[in-house]
Amino acid sequence: MLTATLIEHILSQLPGKTIGLVGDLFLDRYLDIDAGCNELSVETGLTAYQVVGVRSYPGALGTVVNNLAALGVGRIVPISIIGDDGEGYELLQALAKLPAVDPSHVLRSGEQRTPTYTKPMLREGGIVRELNRLDIKNRTPTPVELQQRIGRSLAQLWSEFDALLVLDQVSEADCGVITAVIRDSIGAGAEHSPLFILADSRERIGKFRNLCVKPNAAEAEQWVPGGDPRKLAELVKGPVLLTRAEAGIALAEVGDSVARMIPAYPVSGPVDPCGAGDSCSAAIACAMASGASLGVAAAFGNLIASITVRQLGVTGTAPPDAVRARWRELENL
Repeated sequence: MLTATLIEHILSQLPGKTIGLVGDLFLDRYLDIDAGCNELSVETGLTAYQVVGVRSYPGALGTVVNNLAALGVGRIVPISIIGDDGEGYELLQALAKLPAVDPSHVLRSGEQRTPTYTKPMLREGGIVRELNRLDIKNRTPTPVELQQRIGRSLAQLWSEFDALLVLDQVSEADCGVITAVIRDSIGAGAEHSPLFILADSRERIGKFRNLCVKPNAAEAEQWVPGGDPRKLAELVKGPVLLTRAEAGIALAEVGDSVARMIPAYPVSGPVDPCGAGDSCSAAIACAMASGASLGVAAAFGNLIASITVRQLGVTGTAPPDAVRARWRELENL
């Protein structure tokens, strides 16, 4: 299904493409802790961990942005809400380091906090382990005025996009960017638009309509018996790309009697699946923006995921040279 010619076509098209993203933009902040510097707190008598380094990266929607940038997309437009706070400043700094990103539709609000995953990484005896993560999320409904601003950004930019990615990261209903109002607005726009739209959601994948959804097996099972991608396609009125880890992707379109398996590419050695789904989503959107069929796009997503899962301890990316090298490796198997 995937060939060197198709891969080159996709990669060659990307510098001229504009891909939009709407959803929850997080800050991933890593605190590097050296156990050799530990101190005893005078106030509590507990160990005071000493942070010797701080690393900040765009997370959630930002992970997809990072993958799009690595693949060479010419213009990347995230639409999101962050807080007017220190974490928001760090997040904008991290986004500014990525090529081709237009941050002008990342809204800053004093009514919201910047969603943040803080990950303390303790180095002790040459071993690094992650301590309990500290999460900042908004747990009250997103203000109506901010939802309206997101809607206006989508309406303004819709015709400029070659593909649109939707990421619903926040578990609490209507407390993130993809509220019921925004989700329904996207579905209404998608009904009569040729724009390829790919949605990913931890809790509400079955509530999207008229677009392509990308759940894993557990997410699909929340909505249809056995997580059957054909039944989910009928529910959402659009194609389903159901990810099955090392088995690949089950592809079902409305009216299909049988789901089609798009096999994964073999990976040997240690793997780190963190961020693999986001890299797969970015690759699928890139392929569709370049005119590929849905089956080819799913195969391209599997190829990119087979690269990023081999990057241990980091959220991996796949620049064009790495994509070409991986394909040559697979051809020689």
